[in-house]
Amino acid sequence: MKKRLFTGAGVAIVTPMNADGSLNYDKLGQLIDDQIAHGTDAIIICGTTGESPTLNHEEHVGAIKFAVEHTNKRIPVIAGSGSNDTDYAVALSKEAEQLGADGLLVVTPYYNKTSQRGLIVHYNTIADSVNIPLIVYNVPSRTGVTVQPETLYEMSKHPNIVAVKEASGNIGAVAKIKALCGDNLDIYSGNDDQIVPILSLGGAGVISVLSNVMPQETHDICQLYFDGKVKESCELQLNLLDLINGLFMDVNPIPVKEAMNLMGMQVGECRLPLYKMTDSQIEKLAGLLRKHNLIK
Repeated sequence: MKKRLFTGAGVAIVTPMNADGSLNYDKLGQLIDDQIAHGTDAIIICGTTGESPTLNHEEHVGAIKFAVEHTNKRIPVIAGSGSNDTDYAVALSKEAEQLGADGLLVVTPYYNKTSQRGLIVHYNTIADSVNIPLIVYNVPSRTGVTVQPETLYEMSKHPNIVAVKEASGNIGAVAKIKALCGDNLDIYSGNDDQIVPILSLGGAGVISVLSNVMPQETHDICQLYFDGKVKESCELQLNLLDLINGLFMDVNPIPVKEAMNLMGMQVGECRLPLYKMTDSQIEKLAGLLRKHNLIK
């Protein structure tokens, strides 16, 4: 069995922005401290929720460097380092390792896409280039590529490919991944509405958007399950289901950033082409936050 990167709830942390659109490192430090104080088990920096597509290289590397240094080994820091250019993904992954990241989150190639055979070569090439663990990020709704369970089985033979973030929404595929890979590939839910179902299939936790606004509760969903309190874990997830869905009423991370701003966290706006929600959407989101006692 490979060494596990983390167990429980890792936050897919937003990238806070200043009014001029630059990265707000002071705020990022505050967010990291708050996440750790409220039970979060890992920081995932520069993922989809961190608006990685609109971060230039300097910003991307700067955010990873800051997260690693500020977290200071309190919990693992996992750096998004994926690209649809294998050479660039290798270079970024190497840089993340040099900066001290504990692991990598590598999304499947998008737009140019590739075959299943191409995916195996792509991920093995990246994994060969580093000495830290790699999580495959399967999110076909964004990339147009689905990593098949049989492909993940082949990838799991590489010692550095340790897990998959499963955001396909296909529970049947998750079951097949577990059946094929066993303990050789950890599974993290990539959807907050499927944490308990994936834990029930042997999952190791979640890489979560919800954790940005409810870190303790997201951690608790996982911890209750691991403690054998399955009913309580399920009840907590179902109680939060309306908010989980609300955080995806528009393209992620537009709603979660809006929620955090409504909560007074001042994380700024998303960068274009992501654009703020309508007034009616904001009103609906505020109602959900009030229901869960996150704002008055």
